[in-house]
Amino acid sequence: MELTFAANKPFDLIAIGRACIDLNATEYNRPMEETMTFSKYVGGSPANIAIGASKLGLKAGFIGKLSDDQHGRFIRGYMDKVGVDTSEMVIDTDGHKSGLTFTEIKSPEECSILMYRTDVADLYLRPEEVTESYIAQAKLLLVSGTALAMSPSREAIFQAVAYAKKLEVPIVFELDYRPYTWSSTEETAIYYRWAAEHADVVIGTRDEYDVMKNNAGGRDQDTADELLAHNAKLVVIKHGVDGSFAYLKSGEVYSAGVYKTKVLKTFGAGDSYASAFLYGLLKGKSIESSLKYGSASASIVVSKHSSSEAMPSLSEIEALVAEQHV
Repeated sequence: MELTFAANKPFDLIAIGRACIDLNATEYNRPMEETMTFSKYVGGSPANIAIGASKLGLKAGFIGKLSDDQHGRFIRGYMDKVGVDTSEMVIDTDGHKSGLTFTEIKSPEECSILMYRTDVADLYLRPEEVTESYIAQAKLLLVSGTALAMSPSREAIFQAVAYAKKLEVPIVFELDYRPYTWSSTEETAIYYRWAAEHADVVIGTRDEYDVMKNNAGGRDQDTADELLAHNAKLVVIKHGVDGSFAYLKSGEVYSAGVYKTKVLKTFGAGDSYASAFLYGLLKGKSIESSLKYGSASASIVVSKHSSSEAMPSLSEIEALVAEQHV
């Protein structure tokens, strides 16, 4: 594979974008209208991926903007505790608050999330708050789709990508589609295509790629071919219980199934998948092994209550991979 990572960088990966609060229902099998108790966790796709990577033993850093309040301090404190470098997390001084996500667990098959994303701090990260010297220290830069939804966060992502291109730091784009922040599917498609065409690795679900194309029912091979004709060297397309597929510029295609588990809820799977998949890539494992790591990590997280707190250890992932031959 043409994708290579520089040696002797202080950070295995640096993520940029959303860090917020998850409030997960502690009462199962009931609608949110009747749920009275929730547990608090750090949330947000890029934050979760950085946390998951750190728990696997990688050195992760984070670029983002936090509210100047109890929630912001909680987010930073937790990320510090699990080993994520937060030195480039900026404190918002204009009164913007952290995003909130409430989750509903009616059944393992019927879960939903309710996001509060109006005027949240992470969307006010400015381009001048992204530093070239920090990105220079990374083996890869992880960008997620939500950060592209509004200005000035959108321009901050443009700046980060420009620095990474200049420094030859590989870019991973995790689609992370959340409709609440976007004004239209047409707008989403424009910026998703831009990010995907600049990325070296693109990771998303089939539904998310359809959003990027603004056209439902897309074919995996067509999607992969289009992106591989641009800058991408690796395109990962996830199909839930039907497994995941990786397409390489060389024409090779790899796949991995899912690992059996007792599912509690469905959210958190994508972030845990990405952290473990990228761990595999950064550690020089094969594409097939990296896909298996991602699938195993996702299976572990959907069996537990949280997303960030449930991110597994390397030993948990390897034990599941060894136990079930997918």
